[in-house]
This record gives sequence, structure tokens and C-alpha cells, in this order.
Amino acid sequence: MTKTDQPTALDLPMVSPLPDATQKYFDICTDKLGLIPNVLQAYAFDITKLNTFAALYNDLMLGESGLSKLDREMIGVVVSSVNKCFYCLTAHGAAVRALSGDPILGEMMVMNYRAADLDARQRAMLDFAELMTKDSATIEEHHRQALRDVGFSDRDIWDIANVAGFYNMTNRVASAVDMRPNDEYHSQNR
Repeated sequence: MTKTDQPTALDLPMVSPLPDATQKYFDICTDKLGLIPNVLQAYAFDITKLNTFAALYNDLMLGESGLSKLDREMIGVVVSSVNKCFYCLTAHGAAVRALSGDPILGEMMVMNYRAADLDARQRAMLDFAELMTKDSATIEEHHRQALRDVGFSDRDIWDIANVAGFYNMTNRVASAVDMRPNDEYHSQNR
């Protein structure tokens, strides 16, 4: 197995055979995405951990929210940019390109979201996610009020904080275990 074929630098073999529900989930990924994301394969050494990770990801990124899917992916990219997470910048940069239909936006988000032509709502959301990533202990009411001032509800603020928190956690895990993105992400939606 080459380094790019292996999802992490760790030797944690996938459960084999996969339980039927897990195999079905992986088949859905293949049908919808054309691949099984390496992050899922990395967690597949322990089905309980995989299911827990997938449930949290699916709730935060696909569940009902005042944030669009693009908003959530943009938060993931900004957090990952601050943390220099190669896996998430590659995978979620591709998602921003796909959801926005704008490959330039995807690249700007990866490099420096401030260079992108964002509306006041998006800018406030991403500024908050960046502050949370760099120095969450300094967040005060005026930071939350700035989000309210551009139209976010308190529930939206909860979602922004949780998406940013999720990516801060996953970035650290991905970097620590040298998790590698699927090669396919590099050329998607360009």
C-alpha cells in the first residue's frame, strides 16, 4: 500500500468483514461521492468510533440548521486553514468549490478567506470561527452580538460554534495521525 493509498500513518486495519450497516454506508458514499473518504476508512478499525464520528459529522454538516451546507463547509475550511490541516483543506476545499460552483472561491477559502468576495453575514461567521480557533477564551458577548447584528439567531451561533469546534478536533486528529485525503479531491470541481 502506498502512502496515498493508506488513510493514516498508523497501522490500524479496517474491520473485515465490515458489518452490513457499515458496508451499506460505504456503498452510499461510493455512489454519491465516487469514493469512500479516507477519514471514514481511518475510523473503520473500530466500528463504534466510526459510527460516533459519522453521526456527529452528519448531524453538524447535514442536519437541519439556519446555516447552509456551503456555510458549514466554509467554516470547516477557515478552521482548517488556521490549523494547517492538509486533509480537511483538501477535502473541504473541494466541497466549497462544488457547492459554490466557484473554483476560485474554494482556493481563496483555503489560502485566505479575507481575499474572497463575501457578504457581511459570511464574513462575520468566518471571523467568529477564526477567533474561536485561534483564541476561544477571548470570545465575549460583543462577538456573539456581531453575529446577531448580521442576522444570525442564537441557534445559528450554536451551530457555528459546534461546526468550528468539530473541525478543530478533527484537524488535530488528522494532523497527529498524518491522515491523507483521497487523491480524487485534488482535481474535483476545478
